Amino acid sequence: MKGNEKKRVFMGLIIISLLVMAAIAGLIWYLFRTESQVGRWLWFVAILLLSGFLIYAAAGIFSLLVSLITGQNISVLSKARQRAAFAFLPIALRLGGLLGIDQDRIRASFIEVNNQLIRQRQRRVNPEELLILAPVCLQQAECPRKVTSDIWQCRRCGRCSVGGLLELAERYGVHAAIATGGTKARQLLRDLRPQVVVAIACERDLVSGLQDSRRITVRGITNQRPHGPCFNTQVDLEKVEAALRSCLLPGNNRQHVNAMSDQGSMQDSGKLE
Repeated sequence: MKGNEKKRVFMGLIIISLLVMAAIAGLIWYLFRTESQVGRWLWFVAILLLSGFLIYAAAGIFSLLVSLITGQNISVLSKARQRAAFAFLPIALRLGGLLGIDQDRIRASFIEVNNQLIRQRQRRVNPEELLILAPVCLQQAECPRKVTSDIWQCRRCGRCSVGGLLELAERYGVHAAIATGGTKARQLLRDLRPQVVVAIACERDLVSGLQDSRRITVRGITNQRPHGPCFNTQVDLEKVEAALRSCLLPGNNRQHVNAMSDQGSMQDSGKLE
């Protein structure tokens, strides 16, 4: 299928959807204006659905405010709180843009709200159920040892944060991987099936990942970009370790090297010989 034909499929579906919605709205309005019994019922149902949505959203926002201010979790409203936060994120971004607020500042605020809600949930897992997911831009651009297929190929020379992440993965016995983008990240989630992910990325990618993986507990940590976006970025390893401690069950601070890192080290030494 050629490029123009691909575009026509999407644009055609959008136009058809718009026409269908316009026809339904016009029919409801016509029946209401003619004082039809059906029109009055349709109007009543539309108002009822809108009122229900507003009440549900208000309950979610109220629960969110209570959690952020008091630190208390209203469990019965937990789903409403999460759905309200994600539903109003695009609106907050659009409104912030109109007010001249930097988009990354809004996304960073959303990430911190998400992290606090995760801490309040106090969900802790075993090491094998946790994944440290980092972006490829953490690795030095000139490094010859590409870690996208196997992060354990890193020699830990200290020039980037990848070696530090591996040390934390060994110490706590958790998984660690590098993602080159959203497709690779989703593949890693399918293969490893973690219950909790400590994700490192820029604000935009973190928010996108949070929206795509709501069924998984994702703790977001924004990277540092002293050389600009997507190039030789860094991460605060103390924040990563604090996230691991808060997400793991007590007693999982492993001082020995796990089997995964042993295997990676043997492969690494074999290639160096």
